Amino acid sequence: MVPIAICIPARNEAAELKRLFSALEHLDVRPERAISICLLLDSCTDDSAMLVNAYAASSSHRILIAKTDASTTNAGRARHQAMTMGLAALAGADGILLTTDADSTPTSSWLEAMAAGLDHADIVIGKVIRTGRRPHQLQERIERYYDSLHALRRRLDPVPWEALVTHHQTTGANMGIWASAYRRLGGFSPVENGEDARLSDDASRAGLRVRRDAACVMLTSDRRDGRARGGMANMLRMLEAGDVGAVSVAHPQDVAWQYRMHALVRAAYQEIQLERVAVALGLTRDHVVGVARDCPNAEALAMRIVPEPPAGMRTVPLVVAEDEIARIACGRAAA
Repeated sequence: MVPIAICIPARNEAAELKRLFSALEHLDVRPERAISICLLLDSCTDDSAMLVNAYAASSSHRILIAKTDASTTNAGRARHQAMTMGLAALAGADGILLTTDADSTPTSSWLEAMAAGLDHADIVIGKVIRTGRRPHQLQERIERYYDSLHALRRRLDPVPWEALVTHHQTTGANMGIWASAYRRLGGFSPVENGEDARLSDDASRAGLRVRRDAACVMLTSDRRDGRARGGMANMLRMLEAGDVGAVSVAHPQDVAWQYRMHALVRAAYQEIQLERVAVALGLTRDHVVGVARDCPNAEALAMRIVPEPPAGMRTVPLVVAEDEIARIACGRAAA
């Protein structure tokens, strides 16, 4: 049975840790599965250390604890340090690294659902659902739009490793990766925020299979006083100050063009017809061949070579984008 390490950075999360620990103890885990929980106390000045030590003494899981004393917050650095603990816990085995945030709580089926998803992919990104203490209709509307956009992506550019029920998110609050893939990518980058999206993008460009699986559910805080500058909490505060008319998103037509080109590149790669790619993208054959030479598979080529649409990546108001994506989806269904 594949071993799993759950890697969690925590910075002054004493108010949330008991909820997290309770959820970890109630995970559905196969009896023969070895689980390690790696807790990184990232420059904590609250009671987190006391709570973590108490949890380690009573947990049914193997608990590993480390501390840092960084002078500045850096989400990418902290998450990578937690993942490095996970690699050590796996002791060289090509096991699974899961990561989440200390203000999040997994559903009971989360761990085994992630493991099942990783049977088909190199990385699984699960769905994050905010706890809804302060529901925000505009944020939920934006989430629905991007879910629709990702569903359109997989209709236009299907891949065998994608989940049957998918979503659009890319978040370190709910991510799993094979240890070998994490080593290959060099881990999370030491950036203040966006380390999760960068790792996912790097994985796709390297030809790894990134699966977004809505069956892997994590509940997370909708607080507005986040730990990472520019993170989820900051975005929620910005949305509260705005209105739907002020929200602009990428034009669905432009994004759909990229999706169609991804599909064309995949087909041409499999059929060794790179001239088709050159013609469709307005590139020289030599350029396409040169890029393809460095790509291990069709996924890597599709992610590396498809440029912005000919007219650029336009933005439109959310209300316009919602109507347009519905029109595109209906046209696709009719076709």
